[in-house]
Amino acid sequence: MGRILRLAAVLMGVAAITFGLLDLAPGDPAELVLLARTESPTPQKIQEVREELGLDAPMVIRFLRWTCSAIKGDLGRSFRTGDMVAAQILARLPVTFTLAAATILFVMALSTISGLAGGLYHGSILDRAIGALTALSIALPDFVLGVVLIVVFSSKVGLFPLVGMSGPQSFLLPVLALGLSMAAVHGQVLRAGVMEVLNTDYVRFAYAKGLKPWEVLTRHVVKNALLPVVTLWGISLGHLFGGAVIVENVFSLPGLGTLLVESVLQRDIPLVQGIVLFTTLAFFLVSRLVDALVIRFMPSMASRPVVGA
Repeated sequence: MGRILRLAAVLMGVAAITFGLLDLAPGDPAELVLLARTESPTPQKIQEVREELGLDAPMVIRFLRWTCSAIKGDLGRSFRTGDMVAAQILARLPVTFTLAAATILFVMALSTISGLAGGLYHGSILDRAIGALTALSIALPDFVLGVVLIVVFSSKVGLFPLVGMSGPQSFLLPVLALGLSMAAVHGQVLRAGVMEVLNTDYVRFAYAKGLKPWEVLTRHVVKNALLPVVTLWGISLGHLFGGAVIVENVFSLPGLGTLLVESVLQRDIPLVQGIVLFTTLAFFLVSRLVDALVIRFMPSMASRPVVGA
């Protein structure tokens, strides 16, 4: 019950902040709606649209109306198109879901490989090379890397579509742009965990008992070192579900991130509110799911003794 109340408080807080910021932003949504309808925004028409959309009421009243509708499951209709907000979110969700799932799988694979290699061979040439690539990946912003990938692999080489959706290959460059910096950070966390676990007494005892290196690695080192990284994977997945706004826009992917930017620019308040509410809820649910999985399947950092292993 406590978690549900905390979730409700977080959703209300995020919704209130978003609503307030949109209300303070320059520009009249009614005027933008008229321009989208290719109508001349005369004062009379602007007033009519404001009354039609309920924008003539004070901000607090409008927010309370939206909140009551959202509690009932009705996120309202888009100012621009008149379509249901929930339907527009569901229409864009598959692209964002695919991008998030592909990115987190890439991050998991690359961070596990680099983290284990760096931890097991720390101080070696391989470890230093991984460290240099990690620093470069972290320092390079996602949107800059995205532009570089487009210029090199789309414009110059022509291996991938320039922008937009044209099959599964359209996700490869966005996944690289989003995942490299995440994988670099997570790999360094795993590297530190591997180095710490290798210096514990139970690992030394496992070697003393005659266990083979791969047995010690799979039974004790990996499971214990992965615990903090699994939590990071869950947080990153929640962030990706929240919409990789910049990367989706760089590659013109028709996902939630692109829809959010379009809605903000057009002051489409119901659509922005709906996307923010959905992404906040998705982040919370993914985080709770990862926490439950960690508690259920992963050992604690203070690993069980290996006596009898």
